[in-house]
Amino acid sequence: MNIKRAKEEIKNSIEAYLQKDKYGEYMIPSIRQRPVLLMGPPGIGKTQIMEQIAKECNIGLVAYTITHHTRQSAIGLPFIKEKEYGGKTYSVTEYTMSEIIAAVYDKIEQTGMKEGILFIDEINCVSETLAPTMLQFLQCKTFGNQKVPEGWMIVAAGNPPEYNKSVREFDVVTLDRIKKIDVEADYEVWKEYAYKTGIHPVILAYLEIKKDYFYRMETTVDGKAFVTARGWEDLSRLIQVYESLGKTVDREVVYQYLQHLKIAKDFANYYELYKKYKEDYGIERILCGQFQPETIERLKFASFDEKLSVVGLLNGKLGEMFRNCWKTDAYVTELFGCLKQFKANNSMEQVLESAKAVLEQKKKTEQLGKQEEYIRKDVIHKLESYQKMILEEHLNAEDAFEKVREDFNQETVYREQEIDKTSSTLEYAFEFMEQAFGESQEMVVFVTELNVNYYSVQFIKENGCDKYYQYNKGLLFDEQQGKILAELDEIEQGMEITLK
Repeated sequence: MNIKRAKEEIKNSIEAYLQKDKYGEYMIPSIRQRPVLLMGPPGIGKTQIMEQIAKECNIGLVAYTITHHTRQSAIGLPFIKEKEYGGKTYSVTEYTMSEIIAAVYDKIEQTGMKEGILFIDEINCVSETLAPTMLQFLQCKTFGNQKVPEGWMIVAAGNPPEYNKSVREFDVVTLDRIKKIDVEADYEVWKEYAYKTGIHPVILAYLEIKKDYFYRMETTVDGKAFVTARGWEDLSRLIQVYESLGKTVDREVVYQYLQHLKIAKDFANYYELYKKYKEDYGIERILCGQFQPETIERLKFASFDEKLSVVGLLNGKLGEMFRNCWKTDAYVTELFGCLKQFKANNSMEQVLESAKAVLEQKKKTEQLGKQEEYIRKDVIHKLESYQKMILEEHLNAEDAFEKVREDFNQETVYREQEIDKTSSTLEYAFEFMEQAFGESQEMVVFVTELNVNYYSVQFIKENGCDKYYQYNKGLLFDEQQGKILAELDEIEQGMEITLK
């Protein structure tokens, strides 16, 4: 199962487990809830999807890597307590609260969320002394003598034995009490995530050519050689920062993240070619509608990899523009909401304090992504500038609103200009693609990437693009035709088997 389907399954389980009856009781009692066990290779995003699920379901998340714990921190420290049984007093061993259970209660206190996910990573890699505790945890939902609070669902993750020497296999008794989901690396699913989080275009362009290099785990004479989704994402962030600082990204730097020498060398070489193609083909000029016949002619004799690299460069730049349009629109929309409050109560100070309070509350409940946080901080900065202007110019309510309205109108004008520029750029890109490739495989790749990118889909949905609709319609027809032909082949093969 790919990670996207696994995420859907976990969200469905959460919805079912947190469903209440008319008396406010959970329809599936916590003792009958099967903990979810995600089994899959390291670095494919198991932890990441838990963070996404918690935000999308508006519930809390407490995440632990259990290999960092001892038996004492997991189940608590022992202490002696006097108890009376049958008229006699005995010394009995009790335990302090588990650090993990305490963290759940801390999260409830901190966020006010009484429902959530307790996520335990690397659960099948625990030490011998902790193994029985983990089995008890999965079977009884307890650490020591403390239960996981009502409303908190258990999700655990582990790696198959071939990826970790310290893996312990679960017995049938335990497996019969959990909901086991096997996940695997899937580039097409990761690509959707990559576009949304802003992975560097060079990585997407490279992996479009070398999909087999997205995830590798091999045993060599020198040990494990591997490349993971986590490695690609971390390398992307480094490249983006290195480029802004003017630093060199060579094979030694790449190998620190892609710990597979062949792939690291190959990507480092491609990165240099990618930068060369960007200059040689003048991608910036192409997207301004300024391309020469020689450029078109050169592409006709270029290798398929080179052609795909140029398509990747176009998609990369467009993706950046789509993303910026989305952020600008989100910023203007949020600012507009704040100014409606200002018009209603005539107090910029109150609006500013309210915006700050909302930001802090969202950060406190961990329901805020980094991108949304930046947008809200930009809005607060703008509100602060309004407040400063009102105080310095001693404006009354009516004059203050008029001044603020004029400034906001400029923000909307800038948004429209950015949209117009991006729309023109998209048109120029299609014009170039038509002249260079026509209705070829390269055009299919170009349109397909637009379909995968969250921000391009949002932009085109809001602003339209005739060329996109034209080619996308043809692409969808070809896909449908391919599916029909495949089904006919299956029917024909089935008939042949029957006749034999």
